[in-house]
Amino acid sequence: MWQDYLYLLKAELVIILIIFVLLFIQLASRVLPNKTLLNIINLMLLLNLAAGFIYIPEGELFGDMFHTSELIAMEKNFLNLGIFIVSLQSWHWLKDHKHLLEFYMLLLSTLLGMFLMISSNNLLMFYLGLELSTIPLAALSNFDLQKRKSSEAAFKFIISSAFSSGLLLFGISLLYGATGTLNFAQLSSTITPDALTITGFILLLAGFGFKISAVPFHLWTADVYEGSPVAVTSYLSVVSKGAILFVMISVLYNVFAGLEDVWYYMIFILAVATMLIGNLFALRQQNMKRFLAFSSIAQVGFILVAMTSTAADSSAAVIYFVLIYIFSNLGAFSVVAIVSAITGRENMDDYKGFYRTNPWLSWVLALSLFSLAGVPPLAGFFAKYFLLFAGAKTGNYILLVIAALNIVVSLYYYLKVVRAIFMDENSSPVQKLTSAWQPRLAMAICIAGIVATGFLSGAYNYIFSLVK
Repeated sequence: MWQDYLYLLKAELVIILIIFVLLFIQLASRVLPNKTLLNIINLMLLLNLAAGFIYIPEGELFGDMFHTSELIAMEKNFLNLGIFIVSLQSWHWLKDHKHLLEFYMLLLSTLLGMFLMISSNNLLMFYLGLELSTIPLAALSNFDLQKRKSSEAAFKFIISSAFSSGLLLFGISLLYGATGTLNFAQLSSTITPDALTITGFILLLAGFGFKISAVPFHLWTADVYEGSPVAVTSYLSVVSKGAILFVMISVLYNVFAGLEDVWYYMIFILAVATMLIGNLFALRQQNMKRFLAFSSIAQVGFILVAMTSTAADSSAAVIYFVLIYIFSNLGAFSVVAIVSAITGRENMDDYKGFYRTNPWLSWVLALSLFSLAGVPPLAGFFAKYFLLFAGAKTGNYILLVIAALNIVVSLYYYLKVVRAIFMDENSSPVQKLTSAWQPRLAMAICIAGIVATGFLSGAYNYIFSLVK
């Protein structure tokens, strides 16, 4: 029996083990320099990533509240990859931070919550995992301890999270009152489109909307992204959002498939509003973190287009997009992290003439932005193609036209940054930056992923085979 726990909880137990190792280091010694600690932590995160590919079991635990499968293990590996890249790209900020170990303990606690949330087969387990993944993030948002904006970001994040959690709990209670169960399988078989159930689902969907920054639940996003450290912003934008999307597609198609005629129109409206508002506000931004915040909001709109499709097509397209999004968005944030940590400059105007002093960083940022824009032959083009292709399966061509027009708008503001980097003049350009090998490795992984994943069609085919 204990072997089942070891095998099925492998991903979670490895994270817990790393947290305890960091705790013992914190209690036992303070003489290790930050650079040594960072190398040790990055090695443990690499081993954690490798462990995710070793022996992938399937089964249930805790009275069917927790389950795992090959698809779930793959989703967790994507998040492991994301946190490894975030750790590498944050080297310059963390190497002098006096609370390094606390940062990683909080970060890994959120990852543990995300793993439990992804494996949840019960609304109660889902909610517990969600809270474990959210509360430490509020503390992480305040990790630039000397900056007032960081404290404001943490306050806004915790207030927004509390409100969205309240909506989720209210929705869960209504669903329990309507069906008498919290188990996903029993919910899917007993759910009916009555007023109480639909109201509970709307509140649950609103809670998801807050977590993925869908309009009109996005108002916290830009302020929190701007005030948080770049490492936390990139984690929020990619790893945290990816985990919620994995759960959302599972809940929609496995639990609420009987309400598809109802939630289809809700997703349709959310998709249109999110694409429009995200793109229009991204046009006006000057701070790079706020710019990438509204860019991520617009990307959620494209993801929601795919969610109007059938289960297999939508799930495969969304999971594949999250993989590409990890490479593309973290590639852009890697450059922003280096510039911010070394120079303290975060405005878009600071990147004018950036190519003249930092050609390597300029190409990394440009390729990442091109991938986010969906420019062929980079992986972002194929990711958006599969999202729109999935949406086309429903025959709703009005939504596809809106999405296509929004892709054109997004191309404009991504190119605006590229133009500033390569063409605009700057009287005081960013000096030539010398980065450590860890951030360079993070950028190399992202660029390799952006180029290779698009051409290796087997990635999408493999994901589609798992969700069928």
